[in-house]
Formats: sequence, structure tokens, C-alpha cells
Amino acid sequence: MASPQIDALTQALAKLPGLGPRSARRAVLHLLKKRETALGPLLDALNAVDETLATCSNCGNIDTTNPCGICADPRRDARALCVVEEVADLWALDRSRLFPGRFHVLGGRLSALEGIRPEDLTIDSLVRRIEAGGIDEVVLAMNATLEGQTTAHYIADRIERFPVRITQLAHGLPVGGELDYLDEGTLAQALRARRPVP
Repeated sequence: MASPQIDALTQALAKLPGLGPRSARRAVLHLLKKRETALGPLLDALNAVDETLATCSNCGNIDTTNPCGICADPRRDARALCVVEEVADLWALDRSRLFPGRFHVLGGRLSALEGIRPEDLTIDSLVRRIEAGGIDEVVLAMNATLEGQTTAHYIADRIERFPVRITQLAHGLPVGGELDYLDEGTLAQALRARRPVP
């Protein structure tokens, strides 16, 4: 039996995505065994983030500065804006280092079933950013779900009056994917988005 404090730590870690009770116990044991090299630095890092955590007032990213590192980076192309549903989507796209522009986090996606309406998202601030000028292209990087595509269409309707190019991420076959393992929706999208062979 562990002490109440160690049990509380295990339960707290078990609430993290990807960690169940057994994985959390293993992580706690590792932290306790490697107290100086693992537990101390982890505590220091968590405290530092906790003290400086901020939501970027420009794009909605979560960082330790406001504006965030992406918005403050002068090397970013301010004329290209990529709209994503969540911060995790922004981090995934930024990690790829393939998009040179800036981002806008909606904070979710429209969903009638969940009661998420346009005013519950940061769509109005997105429209204000575009209205302010200086943006040539808006990339709608919504998830390939019914709600994601509904959100993309809603945003496209809201910003079509501005002189910007509106694009969205391509959908279809993943690299290395085999046709017999793909669902019908992915295959249908790949067929609709087919292009000539170069």
C-alpha cells in the first residue's frame, strides 16, 4: 500500500491522456526511484509552466508568453493564416514545419448535438483578424469529420466577402495506405480529389 500522497500522485497521473492506472503506477515508481534526475526536474518544469502559462491573445495558442512564440516570430509569413480546431492541431501542424504562416485556434468545432454554436468559438475574432487586412490566404485545417467540415463551410461563408484565398487541407489516401484497409469515406474523398498524373 502506498501512502495517501503517492496514491494521490498516481491518481492524478492516471487522469492524463494515454495513461491508465497501471501506467500511472509505473510512472510514479520511476519518478520515485529517479528522484534527483526525474522527479526534481519534472517538478521544476511544471512549476515554471504553471507560473507563466498564458493563452495568446492573437491566435489562442497556449504558451508561456503573450503573444506566443509563433505570433512573435518575425520569420512567419503574416499573409498566410491557418485555422485549426484545437491547440493540439496547431502544435501538430507547427511540428511538421511545413506551414510558414500564422495560426488561429477556434477552441473547438460547431456541433448541434453538443450545443456548440458559432458564438462559443473564436470565429468572430478570426473575422476581425481577416477584416484588419494583411492576410492573403486562409487555410481551413479542420478535422475530416462532419462537424469539422460543417465548421469549415460556416467559416468560408463568413469570410468569402474578403479578398482572401480560402483553401483547405487535402483529404484522401495516406502515404503508404493500402486501399483494402481504408474506409469508404476516405476512398470517396480520394476519388473526388483525384488529379492528373504528372
